[in-house]
Amino acid sequence: MTDWLDIHRGEAPLLVAFPHTGTELADAEGAFVSPWLARRDADWWVDELYAFARDLGATTVRTRISRSVIDVNRDPSGASLYPGQATTELCPTTTFDGQRLYAHAAPDEAEIARRRTLWFDPYHSALGDERTRLRDAHGKVVLYDAHSIRSAIPRLFDGELPVFNLGTNGGATCDPALEAEIATLCAASGLPHVVNGRFKGGWTTRHYGRPAEGFHAVQMELAMRAYLNEPEAPDETNWPAPISPPRAATLTPILHDVLEACLAFARS
Repeated sequence: MTDWLDIHRGEAPLLVAFPHTGTELADAEGAFVSPWLARRDADWWVDELYAFARDLGATTVRTRISRSVIDVNRDPSGASLYPGQATTELCPTTTFDGQRLYAHAAPDEAEIARRRTLWFDPYHSALGDERTRLRDAHGKVVLYDAHSIRSAIPRLFDGELPVFNLGTNGGATCDPALEAEIATLCAASGLPHVVNGRFKGGWTTRHYGRPAEGFHAVQMELAMRAYLNEPEAPDETNWPAPISPPRAATLTPILHDVLEACLAFARS
């Protein structure tokens, strides 16, 4: 463990990753237009929503570094995961809404390489090591990449996002039975859901999902309205909104069932 990377080692065949819950801006804070803007697009409170994962015996890996400093769920080569669609870069230069993040010059190649060395590479080294450890112990392992996003961001998607957005890169990153079981649980909740819709899985899911080798990976993108009261226009007075206990009380049992299904699959 470092002062920015939190690793909890469990023994069950489940690895839960939190790539975007961090809010630390490290030595880049002074370069941003505002610290609040640089933190606004975090996956707020997602690690708290899944706190029960440790009780299931899962291993968790979380970076405290903000995605605005470096996004550990992007292709390190800089290639877009969604060609032709709006997205943000490895070291984002804009917010999800297209607002400029940097007061002056954006990171150049040398600065991006420095951030990769400091934060991206160690995060993925930890993920890779834990994934291999668990696969070797159990024969197969599920990597569950945990995310959330505001329900309406016109620059990224039309209308209101479904509550549950399961991504498996078109079925390539996990066994079809696992994808089907998670989709069934989401459908049974009565809340809107989609499989491989706008979010098909980021670099983590696509890179580590190798079903033939016993590595199964899924991404779950939650619409934030499922666990907090989203303001129409987030600003420094109302964002981030706190977790809504009544909403979280509805959502958490569903997430618990989803992780239990991942464990049952990995143990089957």
